[in-house]
Amino acid sequence: MTDPLLPLLDLPGVDAAVTAAREAVDRVHRHPANRRGWPTTAAEASVRAARASAAIEGGRVEIPEDGAVTDPIFAGALRAAEAIGPLLPTWRRAPLQALARLHVLAAADLGVAEADLGRPRREPGVADRLDLLASLLVAESAVPAPVLASVVHGELLALAPFEAANGVVARAATRLTLIATGLDPKGLVVPEVALLRRGLAYPAAAEAFASGRPDGVGAWVVFCCKAITDGAKEATGIADAAGQPA
Repeated sequence: MTDPLLPLLDLPGVDAAVTAAREAVDRVHRHPANRRGWPTTAAEASVRAARASAAIEGGRVEIPEDGAVTDPIFAGALRAAEAIGPLLPTWRRAPLQALARLHVLAAADLGVAEADLGRPRREPGVADRLDLLASLLVAESAVPAPVLASVVHGELLALAPFEAANGVVARAATRLTLIATGLDPKGLVVPEVALLRRGLAYPAAAEAFASGRPDGVGAWVVFCCKAITDGAKEATGIADAAGQPA
């Protein structure tokens, strides 16, 4: 059966963007501070990812001295980030279950009815598109990891399958994909920061993907690959700081 994502590799700019993203991530993993001290840098990357993801949604992302985060968006993003490691086995075999769990964690304080936590909207087409996305993940698409992650990211933003917290869930699922595919197995890269810094260019690129036009889809994949590349630069800064004497 032909992989439906393979044609994306022929879109303009995709091949070069994928190569740049892979090389940037590889360099981060070779950083001296990440050879043995990667749990520390990965933990910092996770917090920065959650902070940026929440900020994109308008959350207040300050962490008080007592560590008690009260902003519901930021608290949800932190819970989702903390769950990524434990959810990896589920993501690989049953991604819809992992998405449901991410939504429960991300939306718990957002006023969503308990019956709707972790459950996709019942509008026509939502379940079918989620099933298709899950099948691509379980079948282990042959496309490079940056492309697969871009599709996961774009499809979840376009579909908005839940009542709330779709952006946080989409970015957490993208992070899961980057780790699960082996591109960023330690979770060091922080593309979320790059997305935050892009401002309105981010939703514009997502809208282009949602249009389904080849040029829009290709531009989105390139956009996401560049965010991974820039996220690797953020990770390098984390590793540089970790490698300096206290």
